[in-house]
Amino acid sequence: MGRDSVEEFRRKEKIGLTMVLDNIRSLNNIGSIFRTSDAFRVERLLLCGITATPPSPEIHKTALGAEDSVAWEYCADTLEAVARLKAEGYTVCALELAQGSVPLDSYAVKPGGRYAVVAGHEVEGVQQQVVDACDVCIEIPQEGTKHSLNVAVSSALAIWHFYLGLRQAPTSSRSE
Repeated sequence: MGRDSVEEFRRKEKIGLTMVLDNIRSLNNIGSIFRTSDAFRVERLLLCGITATPPSPEIHKTALGAEDSVAWEYCADTLEAVARLKAEGYTVCALELAQGSVPLDSYAVKPGGRYAVVAGHEVEGVQQQVVDACDVCIEIPQEGTKHSLNVAVSSALAIWHFYLGLRQAPTSSRSE
């Protein structure tokens, strides 16, 4: 099927996107975000607070090995991780429904930019102090009765949005 090996994937250029997981409690959600991050060449995951880390059979169950291909690190404090990312030149976006948040489909991703998206706890969302520290709050427009999505689903939608804005145009390997 032409899939990369873990080593080949690690050598590939990544998009300028880091996902920050703020106190995600479900290991299945963590694994799913790893898998989506692998699919769209996310540069790394920062696993913060109570967010579990590999190795874990439960994470592996949904990651299917992506926990080995996607770079990750553990950060005890999400607020410190956000401060570090901002110091490194990232635009940090909280993925949260909040007053003044920007609809994801209206958020313009600048090609060549460096972004971090903070996804929060399944019930409580992104910690308020973390939201306050971010550069922007982005939300996924919804028309149903719930006004919330599973964190792995919302992360996947955000990753896709940033992937579309950050990916490099494929180069042709054939002669014309």
